[in-house]
Amino acid sequence: MRADVTEALTRTFFQEWARTGYSGLSLERVARSAGVGKAALYRRWPEKAVMASDLLSRVGLTITDVGEQGSLEDDLKAVLFAIRRVLRHPLVKRIITDLHAEIERTPALERAIRPFQRARRERVDALIDRAIERGEVASSIDRETAADLIAAPLYWRLAVLGGRSDRAHIERLARMLTLALRAGQ
Repeated sequence: MRADVTEALTRTFFQEWARTGYSGLSLERVARSAGVGKAALYRRWPEKAVMASDLLSRVGLTITDVGEQGSLEDDLKAVLFAIRRVLRHPLVKRIITDLHAEIERTPALERAIRPFQRARRERVDALIDRAIERGEVASSIDRETAADLIAAPLYWRLAVLGGRSDRAHIERLARMLTLALRAGQ
């Protein structure tokens, strides 16, 4: 399969999703807009949920894949900067809010996306593991709540409220999250 065709389909899929929402997304329209035949699309992805899952995992798994920065606060800053970079993209903001609404209405999409979300959560668990190993948080920390807490404030500000987040905000947020995670022991 030609990489340029896959790239055109990928780009068009996300553009269409942002424009129409998941429920209005037509794979035939994606293929036509990408300038390829339907067969080229269906050879790669047999259905919309599979295509969404595959493409989101390609771009999304690396969001929180940051190396060790030396401290919990620095690890959090790196993750928050990575999340911010993604959430600043105009297509991503429109898609991600639609995705969270649609996942409740579309069982096939939910089944396709949950493994991706679990893999992302495992990356956050690795950040928490490093903090435990460095003695920055207790091993008894509530991992689920900690993982929720790490991404939620930035997501809320950028994706839901449409606000801004500059370097000072990320640094302040990382400091506050560090304190909260230490206190949650």
